[in-house]
Amino acid sequence: MTVRGTAALGAVLLTVLAVPAHAAAAAPADVDSGAVQGTSRVAEDLAAPDVAGLRAVLRTALTQGAPGAVARVDDQGTVHDVAEGVADKATGRAIDNADRFRVGSVTKSFSAVVLLQLVDEGVLGLDTPVNTYLPGLLPDDRITVRHVLSHRSGLYDYTNNMFASTVPGFEAVRNKVFSYQELMTLSLKQPLGSAPGAAYAYSNTNFVVAGMLIEKLTGTSVQAAYRSRIIEPLGLADTSYVHPATAIDGRHANGYLTPDEAGAPLVDSTEQTVSWAQSAGAVISSTRDLNTFFSALLRGELTSAAQLAQMQQWVPVNSTQGYGLGLRRRDLSCGVSVYGHTGTVQGYYTYAFTSKDGGRSVTALANTSNNGTVLNTMARTLESAFCGKPAAASKRAVGSARAEAPVERYEDIAPGIARD
Repeated sequence: MTVRGTAALGAVLLTVLAVPAHAAAAAPADVDSGAVQGTSRVAEDLAAPDVAGLRAVLRTALTQGAPGAVARVDDQGTVHDVAEGVADKATGRAIDNADRFRVGSVTKSFSAVVLLQLVDEGVLGLDTPVNTYLPGLLPDDRITVRHVLSHRSGLYDYTNNMFASTVPGFEAVRNKVFSYQELMTLSLKQPLGSAPGAAYAYSNTNFVVAGMLIEKLTGTSVQAAYRSRIIEPLGLADTSYVHPATAIDGRHANGYLTPDEAGAPLVDSTEQTVSWAQSAGAVISSTRDLNTFFSALLRGELTSAAQLAQMQQWVPVNSTQGYGLGLRRRDLSCGVSVYGHTGTVQGYYTYAFTSKDGGRSVTALANTSNNGTVLNTMARTLESAFCGKPAAASKRAVGSARAEAPVERYEDIAPGIARD
């Protein structure tokens, strides 16, 4: 059953809608013709998940500074879950896949889905200038909704300044409540980094704009839009958006922020407003719920087929990654491409990806951040989940040359600041 929003703004739809005629429009000419193409492999051709490999990845992350790490694979009704380490350093409680956590920039996929539902409903156009809906907000009338959702607006990412110093930057905003306009003002102090549509440059500002569009066009809050259009229809019992409240309700993993100074103790960053991110990064969820969300998305249960296709108009990030509309594509060593998003918020690293047909999904979490070694290690959970054991992965990759995966950078938060 297809689950989408209705034209009655904010309502929940539990019946199948016909795709509006405008939704079948072709991709615009300004989508980069050199975009990295995904592979044609689907879940039926996947090797069995390497559960022992998953556990080894998580144990490695612990040796590199993560207090705890979990991964859950949902594979055509079969569940594999693995957990290592602790959720709470003070009590020593073991971390578990039942724990909720802050998902960071995985939130961007939620925001994109809501906006694509609004495209399906005929109240938003992907190639319409943002200033048509939010007059005077942006300094260039050529910036379209598509540019914002694909990080090609040129808008400066204000988090580069906010988190130039990791812990002091975080403590300065831990309990602060920003308006969307205040975040936009921080961004617009800097000029556009490129002409609209000219280049991919990840910027949290884009999804602040997305939140403003959601609230303007639905007449309700981002929280209410997520709840009525995604959380309730999919039965995501562990998922919430509590901004500006600071606590994570129920069973959850504490987050631990790594200071810039080598050897300094980790900072418990669990309680915070995440007001600096909001619709760019403030969702709370679990491994089960994120697997459900991305599986439903790729199966076409949240948008029309036309809008899901628009979401997968890729622009290149690097040799093995593309970015669509609030959606990432990663090409793995075995020739399989997977779809989802990464998330970084203080104290949490998340990888949440699914196969092309939504048949197999994995979400992995380490409860630390500002640790590039852990970040790169956790990326390997995708290889174990989708490529299987190394011998199988090598056999499947024959005839399909693959570059080594680029080193992960801090793109989801302060992308202009590179830390090793």
